[in-house]
Amino acid sequence: MRKALLVAAALVATPAFGQANPQIDYPAFQTLTASVGTARADRLLKFDAFKAEAAKPDVLLLDARSKDAFARGHIAGAVNLPLTDFTADSLAAVIGADPGRPILIYCNNNFSNHRAPVPLKSAPLALNIQTFINLVGYGYPNVWELADVVDFNDPKVGWVTG
Repeated sequence: MRKALLVAAALVATPAFGQANPQIDYPAFQTLTASVGTARADRLLKFDAFKAEAAKPDVLLLDARSKDAFARGHIAGAVNLPLTDFTADSLAAVIGADPGRPILIYCNNNFSNHRAPVPLKSAPLALNIQTFINLVGYGYPNVWELADVVDFNDPKVGWVTG
């Protein structure tokens, strides 16, 4: 009986491609992810180039980690908008009117410290990947990502708290 209920529930809840909810489009996500992969490979910056770009006017250094993690430490000059808060409106409020504005991103996996506020995440689930895909998907194509792994205690990183 239990097995029959599970099979029936699976049949009801999983139409083609699991598209029971018209507000969730996994096939479109797969297409977006595939298209972003090539561009992302060309948008990785070594640490020195990343810091030089971050110092330029009108460049946004975006930290998409949680509000709490950001408060416990981040690269100086970064602006926080947690990935879970990304919407068209919240991104426009933080990024501004120019969708071509350069946006620099980093995540926990860019740091060798592997402790709060940057505990190591599973490599395929690193926040940089999701952030990059989401920014491009929302219409911001000028995204650049820190390529290196650095120690946040290194004074060159410019790590700050609060």
